[in-house]
Amino acid sequence: MSDRDPVIGIDLGTTNSVVATVQNNQPLVIKSRTGQQLTPSVAAISKSGRRLVGQIAKRQAITNPEDTVYAAKRLIGRKFSSKQVQEALKSVSYQVVSGEHDDVRVRLGGKDISLPEISALLLHELKADAEQHFGRPVSKAVITVPAHFNDGQRQATK
Repeated sequence: MSDRDPVIGIDLGTTNSVVATVQNNQPLVIKSRTGQQLTPSVAAISKSGRRLVGQIAKRQAITNPEDTVYAAKRLIGRKFSSKQVQEALKSVSYQVVSGEHDDVRVRLGGKDISLPEISALLLHELKADAEQHFGRPVSKAVITVPAHFNDGQRQATK
């Protein structure tokens, strides 16, 4: 490893997310602290109130589906009243509610949480994986978004 500050790239996916870097001029996927190359894009609140992210959140979805958020990226940056969100409500097990400005929020553990906060939980997890890999803090990252994202979705991710 060089002495330069590490730079990571994050693909914050709808189903799974991944963090990577370039080492010795070669791309390298950074494994999670559980040894996986992909981290499920899932966040949850356990029955005891603990925040869960990634594989552990995905596992508890079987016993606690109402407090487990998946595919949040499909809803981020959209208005609660939009056709896309109203259609999505039919296929998710968690409660989706309208925020103060018609933004989309999810109700987890009795609290309404914004979708950017859900993304932040995932990004924090991926950053922690990268910091373990490098053995030091990471402060530089590039985060990808789909080309079809509109400006509201891009800003919400940012």
